[in-house]
Amino acid sequence: MGLSPSTLLAVIPQLPAPGQGTVTLLGVLAIVVLIGLSAFFSSSEIAMFSLPQHRVDSLVDEGVTGAKTIRSLKQNPHRLLVTILVGNNIVNVAMTSIATALFAIYLSRGQSVLATTFGITTLVLIFGESAPKSYAVENTESWALRIARPLKFSEYALYPLVVVFDRLTKGINRLVGGEAPIESTYVTRDEIQDIIETGEQEGVIEEEEREMLDRIFRFNNTIAKEVMTPRLDVTAVAKQASVEEAIQKCVHADHERVPVYDGNLDNIVGIIAVRDLVRELHYSEGKPSLERVVKPTLHVPESKNADELLEEMQDNRLQMVIVIDEFGTTEGIITLEDMVEEIVGDILEGDEPEPIEFLDENVAFVQGEVNIDEVNEMLDIDLPEGEEFETLAGFVFNRAGRLVEEGEEIEFDGVRIRIERVDNTRIIKARVTVLQKPDEPSADETGELQADEAE
Repeated sequence: MGLSPSTLLAVIPQLPAPGQGTVTLLGVLAIVVLIGLSAFFSSSEIAMFSLPQHRVDSLVDEGVTGAKTIRSLKQNPHRLLVTILVGNNIVNVAMTSIATALFAIYLSRGQSVLATTFGITTLVLIFGESAPKSYAVENTESWALRIARPLKFSEYALYPLVVVFDRLTKGINRLVGGEAPIESTYVTRDEIQDIIETGEQEGVIEEEEREMLDRIFRFNNTIAKEVMTPRLDVTAVAKQASVEEAIQKCVHADHERVPVYDGNLDNIVGIIAVRDLVRELHYSEGKPSLERVVKPTLHVPESKNADELLEEMQDNRLQMVIVIDEFGTTEGIITLEDMVEEIVGDILEGDEPEPIEFLDENVAFVQGEVNIDEVNEMLDIDLPEGEEFETLAGFVFNRAGRLVEEGEEIEFDGVRIRIERVDNTRIIKARVTVLQKPDEPSADETGELQADEAE
């Protein structure tokens, strides 16, 4: 004969139910622990993905404790991110559930939902997100080393869920034709430039080094037209000239290499070098011939990227190329030295004048062929650069709308430009005076501001 359930319940001694105070205390302790875990996962995401790979490799080489664990985690960044997100979401959901149950003891159902929504959200935002992430940003390396092993343990503990969500995420990405952003680099060109500027401010990088690095970054966006020596400044030799005439022209112009043209400059057939001319003149068999020392070169469009052009010149072992426009007309020439100067700055020879010569902090003599962006950078001004012009001389002609003469002045946006020297139709030198910086208020604005403050 069996006992009924009611009889069994009567026989089994009943354990006393825990009081509301005990339940509340345990719940609060659980929430505190879960907030700590939420802070751990949130700060882990920032620390791990802000630490650059080259620094991780350096820490491993130095034998720093935890560095190998960091490298192991970062070898699969997608799984690392899924581990952090799964852990953080489990913690936050558990925290919400416990808080709802606690509030239900003292409040009505609707009130407990509202209290949980606003109360837990506030706690998570302050102690589970903002504060720990801010700390991780300021202490990226030390914090990453400290949490590496606990994070690895979390990956093992959550392994089944991590694998499932990892595969689901990758499947969805493939389905929608997207790529996981975690797989791409976290360092951009802008961030590198910010690091360079910070390095100069902190004294780690010298001003000259920073300027060279800036020019390297700009070089990738530079085109052939911005680098070339313009047609008017090109010294060339006719194909029919003798070797002696070619040598004299090179020496007179102080050039090691010059182009050779047939008929006019729009039909350049190659390049000659002084050393080849001298060798041909003194050591050739028979009558010296200019045609025997002419070497072929490239004709490139004025819009060609300077970075690609430099690589092409290196591959073809060329010291000089010809720049042409869309109609095939010769626009100018580019030498390997021109390319190098775009990166290291001007390389002046002998009595060659400085392109920008300062007379005072806000006054400088500027050569007419200097690019507008270089003038703006050196004088800290903001002259516009149009499609029709790229140099200071081009800017002056564009503003004047005609040829200018020595002594003429133009003003634009707090900058006065006085023409100091003109050769025929070309502006050779100008005096640039900065009357007002772009970010400084004008005299009228300053007066109005002082009047407002007085009132």
